[in-house]
Amino acid sequence: MSYQVLARKWRPRSFREMVGQTHVLKALINALDSQRLHHAYLFTGTRGVGKTTIARIIAKCLNCENGISSTPCGVCSVCKEIDEGRFVDLIEVDAASRTKVEDTRELLDNVQYSPSRGRFKVYLIDEVHMLSSHSFNALLKTLEEPPPHVKFLLATTDPQKLPVTILSRCLQFSLKNMPPERVVEHLSHVLAAESIPYEEDALWLLGRAADGSMRDAMSLTDQAIAFGEGKVLAADVRAMLGTLDHGQVYGVLHALLEGDARALIDAVRHLAEQGPDWNGVLAEMLNVLHRVAIAQALPEAVDNGQGDRERVLALAQALPAEDVQFYYQMGLIGRRDLPLAPDPRSGFEMVLLRMLAFRPADSDDAPRVALKPLGISQATADPRSNPVADAAMVAPVVAAPVPASEPQAPITTPAAAPEPQPVERPATPVVAPVEPEVAAVSTAPAVPAVQEASAAAAAAAPAITDLPWEEQAPQAAPMAPVAAGAAEPAAPDVEAVPVRAVSGGVALQSVDSDAPAEVEDEPPPGDYDYVEMDAESFDYDFDAVASTQPAEPEPTVAAQPATGLAADWLELFPKLGLSGMTGSIGANCTLISAEGDNWLLHLDPGHSALFNATQQRRLNDALNQHLGRELKLQIELRQPEQETPAQAAARKRANRQREAEASIHNDPLVQQMMQQFAASIRADSIEPVDT
Repeated sequence: MSYQVLARKWRPRSFREMVGQTHVLKALINALDSQRLHHAYLFTGTRGVGKTTIARIIAKCLNCENGISSTPCGVCSVCKEIDEGRFVDLIEVDAASRTKVEDTRELLDNVQYSPSRGRFKVYLIDEVHMLSSHSFNALLKTLEEPPPHVKFLLATTDPQKLPVTILSRCLQFSLKNMPPERVVEHLSHVLAAESIPYEEDALWLLGRAADGSMRDAMSLTDQAIAFGEGKVLAADVRAMLGTLDHGQVYGVLHALLEGDARALIDAVRHLAEQGPDWNGVLAEMLNVLHRVAIAQALPEAVDNGQGDRERVLALAQALPAEDVQFYYQMGLIGRRDLPLAPDPRSGFEMVLLRMLAFRPADSDDAPRVALKPLGISQATADPRSNPVADAAMVAPVVAAPVPASEPQAPITTPAAAPEPQPVERPATPVVAPVEPEVAAVSTAPAVPAVQEASAAAAAAAPAITDLPWEEQAPQAAPMAPVAAGAAEPAAPDVEAVPVRAVSGGVALQSVDSDAPAEVEDEPPPGDYDYVEMDAESFDYDFDAVASTQPAEPEPTVAAQPATGLAADWLELFPKLGLSGMTGSIGANCTLISAEGDNWLLHLDPGHSALFNATQQRRLNDALNQHLGRELKLQIELRQPEQETPAQAAARKRANRQREAEASIHNDPLVQQMMQQFAASIRADSIEPVDT
């Protein structure tokens, strides 16, 4: 007998043997037991999750000789024929090879005939999304109202390609991907039943490589059995799949933990000997970091899927949580930028070196800055050569406290010291919190003098103890006496460096006289170009914007009221039905003479930009059509002496506006509100109502 692959040999033959998909099985079992059967079922999901298997089990449940139920006997002739794929009333159609409408019509020609042996004639159409649009149209009516002895079972991996008309006629069940835990559990059962030795780590590698497909997992297991000569071992599976050994990933992470650049480069060199996919190496590192983060948050949630649970827990204790998150984010960005590197290995090395260079400093070495408690890079440049760092550190100098019984000697400036350059804006002295003892302050700009003073003060007094920033010093420290012959300064000319206690002494630093004037921290400039406004305070004058657009000049008041021919033109113009530029020209004209068929109009020169021969012809045509005779119209650019239609319309609008405003002002209710509540009337809000 020929060998049968595990995927076919271990195909489930009943709902009890199904692995996963409980949300689908529950609905189908209840429907079969209660005899609530639909005529069309649609199963969707990725490859190898059980779509065709469930359809065949349903066919057995419907046609079993013991009756319709969710538990077919499996021993009757019908069940055996369905398992062997030779049941005559189970018509399996591969839609990928029969996409034409002729194939669908041929299939539907036999729908009307009763089944040969079973109760139902079951049509199992696999990859139904491959059918053509004409095939779907031919299937619609039959799928909607099939004969009572017909059931349709459709399966597809791409339900988005199915027409909505097909989806609305079916009960749709979406099958989920298989998680690695479920795959490993099933593989261990199969291998135990097949008496094949295996390692659990190898099963986890196969479960992750299957990517949610149980059939792929079974096929990979067949390949692993052949590769390992009858055994499923982790080393063989790793070599077969080409996956990376996690021990090397842990070597890279331990080199990062120790900050050892040499060990890091050696680990990369060992990885390069295997010719790996560097993007995959980064992915494995991210996978390990993800499990480390889970171990730090919930240690019992870490699985032993790859046989490294103890190493993950040990790494979770050694790595700070912020370092794990930082490395994970850096790895994600590195995967995105890896295709842009000159070659993948150099890109991978730069990601690791970036993790090493920007690694947060340890808590013991981190600077104690109260306002900004942030870590710094281990590769920090000399702040004295950085003008930005100098500007951030400069502040008045506070010397060590001196006991009250011992007078403090005045600090003088050597004669050879250069005269300090005055700054444009004197800095406000900032006094650090000190003990109740009085502290002496010096504004001497020279470095040697400050260092001598600090040495003497350190020898005579104990170290300064930093107080919490929330507490305030009892009082500001008085200024030290100035040497004889030196003028008393009105304000400090040079800003010095703040004091920080270092191992029992006082660390002082001075600033050169050439240092820039802006030496203290300043807040970043505000974004003055942007003002956030809410919907309630938003007040935008759309009328003002609209007024900026070019518009026609407002008609002026006529010198004389329209009489004679001008009055006749006022009555005639609205009847012409003109609009647009031609209507605007006619509205700003007045009739001067009408001698027979020769008419003369005067046009306001302010509208000369709109006037041309075309507009004159259109106005002439409108007059001819209205009067029913041919006129010869002539238009001259002269200021009309009598009222034009536009001026008449403007006069009427002004009269209506005045009447509307008068009605508002004379309204008794409005007057009462103005008297009792000091209300005011906005004239621009009054508009007449057109009737």
